[in-house]
Amino acid sequence: MPIPALRAATLACLLALAAPASPALAWGATGHRLIGELGEAALPADLPIFLRTPQAIEAVGEFAREPDRSKGSGRVHDTERDPGHFVDLDDDGKILGGPALAALPATRSDYETALRAVNTDSYHAGYLPYSIIDGWQQLVKDFTYVRVLEAAIPRETNPEHKAWMRRDLERRQALTLRDLGVWAHFVGDGSQPMHVTVHYNGWGPYPNPNGYTMDRIHAPFEGAFVRTNVGADQVRAAMAAEAPCADPIEVCAGRYLAATAATVEPLYALWKAGGFVGADPARGKAFAAARLAAGVDELRDLVVSAWAASANGSVGYPPITVDQVVKDHMDPYDALYGED
Repeated sequence: MPIPALRAATLACLLALAAPASPALAWGATGHRLIGELGEAALPADLPIFLRTPQAIEAVGEFAREPDRSKGSGRVHDTERDPGHFVDLDDDGKILGGPALAALPATRSDYETALRAVNTDSYHAGYLPYSIIDGWQQLVKDFTYVRVLEAAIPRETNPEHKAWMRRDLERRQALTLRDLGVWAHFVGDGSQPMHVTVHYNGWGPYPNPNGYTMDRIHAPFEGAFVRTNVGADQVRAAMAAEAPCADPIEVCAGRYLAATAATVEPLYALWKAGGFVGADPARGKAFAAARLAAGVDELRDLVVSAWAASANGSVGYPPITVDQVVKDHMDPYDALYGED
């Protein structure tokens, strides 16, 4: 069966397998909630307090489920968004024979052109790297507005302007949590091995000298197994120390997904050995906890790097930089409210 037709058939089966406890095609509700909440809770103390309250942690955990909860909204909605959850790397480390993660085209349009050159497109190959990049860039912009407002409000002398900026800061903080949470879903997708491979639901029609399962294991692994066997304490114990990526986001995202891709065959080998369905699933529990922890680590580290990058950002048009407001005490009200 051609890959596009195979994926379509597999996705339909996954929906049936996952319902009702895990209606998603990524980590189930349990996994995405864990990644969102633990990633938010692990943010360092030098980030704004509005990101670290119990209410914020809960909100990000729930928003991290949103891209799955919105599935089934309609043909245009789903056709456009569903490929943003995965990327199909082949056994040569290329995206269906096209670009490699280490050499991602600069834009979705360029990515589309590169894939069409190998007779496919981003709707079949998936565009998860760009979901991560796009969401990170939006978060940087959100943080930039927060920085500008927090610096300007204490110095504002016009009462009406001050009152508006206070309300706008509340709106921006709420929007930032929503953007961060929804983006956390795609960061989480990137830690699930079967979201970064052509072997996304059983080994499939590819060379299989090790006899890996052809069964549809995607939903059973990420949904029921995680919900039954993995808790927050196990994921916390598997987390690594904070290590924000200092490279461009394109490099960070590609490196993260490549690291996940390296766990695809170990997952299948562990499944074959009974690590998920045998009498002693301890190794499977440890594997799943480690993969969830990788998503938590990446979310935390990318949020930290986004906050740092926002110090060099700008708002409004003509643009006003953070430094102009913070260091030069420029009044940003007109740029924020809108000069048309």
